[in-house]
Amino acid sequence: MSLRKPGRVAVLWFDGVISDDPRAGFDLRDRGLLLGDGLFETLVVANGRAFILDAHLDRLLAGAAALNIPVDRASLRRPVDDLTAALPDGGIIRLTLTRGAGPRGLRPPASPQPTIFASASGPWSPNPTAAEVRLATARIRRNPHSPTSRYKTLAYLDHVLALQEALDQGADDALLLETGGHLACTSAGNIFVLQGESLLTPSLDNGVLPGITRALVLDVVAPELRLIPQEVSLSRDSLFQADAVFLTNSVVLVTHATELDGKPLSRTGQKTVEHIRAKLLALMR
Repeated sequence: MSLRKPGRVAVLWFDGVISDDPRAGFDLRDRGLLLGDGLFETLVVANGRAFILDAHLDRLLAGAAALNIPVDRASLRRPVDDLTAALPDGGIIRLTLTRGAGPRGLRPPASPQPTIFASASGPWSPNPTAAEVRLATARIRRNPHSPTSRYKTLAYLDHVLALQEALDQGADDALLLETGGHLACTSAGNIFVLQGESLLTPSLDNGVLPGITRALVLDVVAPELRLIPQEVSLSRDSLFQADAVFLTNSVVLVTHATELDGKPLSRTGQKTVEHIRAKLLALMR
């Protein structure tokens, strides 16, 4: 079917077929549905390509290897390539991998047959400037020893509930601490603290997902702007001592945090945050 039409596009890829019908045939025994036994990636399509696709596939393959889900790179790339071609005006792709169907209970099947599917919506275009969000500290803590912290698994209930808690308090996003009380992340992004020329972000040891945009900021953008990137353990109070606090993920790129638990956060480094965002946008061209 042709999807090259004006207006918003929402399509699915399953078993090699692109469709706009969300009622695709799906095995109700699938462990991704029943147990959250799987992984996913979210990618932006811009200028006719999935942005830093290889890095997303690398992370998904690393997670699959850790969870012992057999899958190859070509099988994961095919739905992304197919959906990218269906998004001439750009968009967002979510690629999902599960262990597949299995017998009742927790024991993984001896010979898993993974399920791969993807969804896409478009168009996508960046905001003129970084969006601003108010944060609220969640009561839920992130477990740094859990695979659900190290890999992008389907087990997102903690983040769903943390976000709802933040929204109930009038905030826009939830700040999650790890079990030891150090900063971890927000409900859907990594967190950065700007202090002078130092660009600080929580260490992966603090239960932090190795974000794709996080890595770009640390490895590419920070050196170009002569910032000193550091992965360290940070306290919640360090956010009030920062020149700026911002969040990153693959869809919004950079979001400026302006408030935490009803108290304002500094904006003195806001221009630097916009420079970081501009550098990321330049990489997408």
